[in-house]
This record gives sequence, C-alpha cells and structure tokens, in this order.
Amino acid sequence: MAAIRKSLLQLIFSGSFMKRWNDKLRPFELIEVDKQAHKMIAAWVLTLLNGRNLSPAEQVRLTAEVVEGGIFEYLYRLVITDIKPPVFYRIKANPDHYRLLTEWVMEQLAPRLMPLGENFPPRMTAFFLDPVEYSLSRRILDAAHQYASYSEFILLKGVNEPDEELKEIEQSFLTALHGYEDLEGLVDIMDPEGSVLGRFLRMCGRLRFQKRWSQTPRIPETSVLGHMYIVACFAWLFCLELDASQARRQNAFFCGLFHDLPELLTRDIISPVKRSAQAIGDLIHEYEMQEMERRVLGPLVEGGYQIIADRLSYLLGLSVGGEFISTVRENGKIRSVPEKDIAALDCDELDPKDGELVKTCDNLAAFIEAYTALKNGIASDQLHEAVWRIQRQYRKAPVSAGLHIGALLADFD
Repeated sequence: MAAIRKSLLQLIFSGSFMKRWNDKLRPFELIEVDKQAHKMIAAWVLTLLNGRNLSPAEQVRLTAEVVEGGIFEYLYRLVITDIKPPVFYRIKANPDHYRLLTEWVMEQLAPRLMPLGENFPPRMTAFFLDPVEYSLSRRILDAAHQYASYSEFILLKGVNEPDEELKEIEQSFLTALHGYEDLEGLVDIMDPEGSVLGRFLRMCGRLRFQKRWSQTPRIPETSVLGHMYIVACFAWLFCLELDASQARRQNAFFCGLFHDLPELLTRDIISPVKRSAQAIGDLIHEYEMQEMERRVLGPLVEGGYQIIADRLSYLLGLSVGGEFISTVRENGKIRSVPEKDIAALDCDELDPKDGELVKTCDNLAAFIEAYTALKNGIASDQLHEAVWRIQRQYRKAPVSAGLHIGALLADFD
C-alpha cells in the first residue's frame, strides 16, 4: 500500500467547510464534521450495547463494519455536498439513477483513495450498491445518522418558527427513528432529560459549540467536536497504511473520536498553558480526570451502563495515565506498552490501542487547521508558530508511530 498523501488528508478536513441546514435560519453554523462526529459517537454507543452478547470476534467484526461504513458515508457526502437530502433520497429510490450517481462519486474520489489500496474503492462501491442484507451495522449507522441530524434540527427548531416545512421535517425524523426502537439504547439516547445515556450524547454534542484556537481568527473555524472526528479518521486511515489489525484500527478511531472529551469539562486549554510548567499540566490533568469521573463515568455506571464507562475509560487511558499511551489487554488486565512494541502485539485478542499514532494524528490535524487558515489569508503569529513547530518536530524525528510523517509534511512546503 502506498503512503497516504496530502490530498487525502485535505479531503477529510474539507468537511470543516461544509455548512449544514443552509436554507434555514441558524443562530450558529452547523458543520458537517461536527455532525459526523456526533453520529459516530451515537454509533459507538449503539454498537457496544447491541453487540455485547456477541462473541469477541463477532464484536470486532461488527465494530469494523460500523467504522468503515461511517467513513464510506462521510467520503460520499463530501462529494455530493450540493445535493439537498430530499433530492438525494429521490435519486436513491431509483436504482439506476443511484448507480449512476455512485459511479460518478467514486470517479471523483478515485485519485485520492489510491493510497488506500486497490480493494478500498470496490469495498466502498459495494457498500452503497451491493449490500448483502440490511445488517445490524447498517441499521446502527442509519439510526445514528437520524439521531445526529434530529439533534441538529432541535437546535434550530425554535428560531425557525413559523416555517411550513418544520412539521414535515420533524415528523420524517421521528418516523425514521421509530423504525429503530428495537435497537438497544436508541430510546434512551433520544431522551436527553430522563436518561443518563441521552444526557451523555447531548453533552458530547455540545462540543460543537467549543471552538479551537479560540483567541485566533481562522478560516475555517473548527470545533473540538469536529477536530476529534478528523483525528479519528486520520488514525483509522493510517492504521490501514500500517495494515493494522481490526481491533487496533477501531481503537485508534474511537480513541481519536474521544481524545478531547475531557475538554468538555475544562474548555480547550491551549498547549502553551499546559506545557508552561509540569505542575500546571499535572493539575489540569488531575482536574479533568476528577470531572470525568463525577460528570461522565460515575453517572454512566449508576445508570446501568458499566460497559460504556469501562470502554470509554480504556480509550482515554484513565488507568495508565493518558489517552496517548499505547495499551493492550491481557487476561482482562490493561497494561501500557512501549510504542516500539505495539506492532508485535497487534492482534485482535489483545485489544491494542496505539496511543502514539493517535497523538501523531492529533498533531497532523492541528497542523492542517493552522496551515489551511494561513492559506486562506489569516495572518497570525500563533498560526505561523504552530506550523513551524510541528514541521520542525517531524523534521527532527521524521518517523512517528511507524509512519513517515516528515515526508508527508514536506508535501505542504
């Protein structure tokens, strides 16, 4: 498999420009990457709950289908951005028209997907055109999509009244979601007041309001929620490049998707503050962990969702000191491992999480945020410093987590 190139990373990032609900009054912008992040958080919850009675191998397979399917849908959405949903659903209802549209989408994506191997485009095409059955993974993705879109609708509903389309739009969401009520957890995530699971999903969705680089003007502005999704996608794609196991791929994806979740409780504290002194960094981390236990993990356990609390704790590395520490699980016990050893321990049975790879993707996402803002004409010392610092870091150590990041960043010179 060829090395991932600049064009693919920029394609993933381009969802930060895509505005949603742009035919409605919006007191704030709703952005595609934010919606995708919220969707995949919901999908993660539904996958855990509906797969808990499966064997470990079947759980890995189900999660792999959900993650890959979610990324397929995001890539497809990036190409058909100008087609309004009602029009797209009419096209989808006609098999011949849908095939033509999908073939055109794949033609547009083909050059950028080449580094992912010759099997990736056919798998993606088959996902849309040749589904074997309406599988559990597909139902989870569809339910999560409807939930995330309906959550956005609720945010806009009050300021758009009276709008003759509102009742029809809301009813279409409720009808669609009703069809998934047999999925364990779906009814609960739809109840943000009475259910701890609903409150957790709503809390995660609020990260769309929290902007990164809050003291630095940028185009586009990115939220903490959208940033987490971009890091998740980068991590999954690089795991493909490394031919990682399915467990390592999905752990990298979901570690990326949740890695900044504690910032919901402390806000986005910029790196220079965290790094100004070891004591300050340690104090911030201690406070984040206390708040995670009090406001997230504790309520989930008390509400009967131990499985979600345990998995979230593993992804965030709470027992080993941080989300960017590589870990495996042996005989039910979690232990940290040196990054150089993670490849040798890369099998589904050990549940490997590649913390260094996720940290590298976090740096890459920050680099692309700053680089893109500069290219769009936003002059800022903070942005210039970030681009310089990250490039310098990977010039000194060009290989990180087994990836040639120095060569990749050279494409941006």
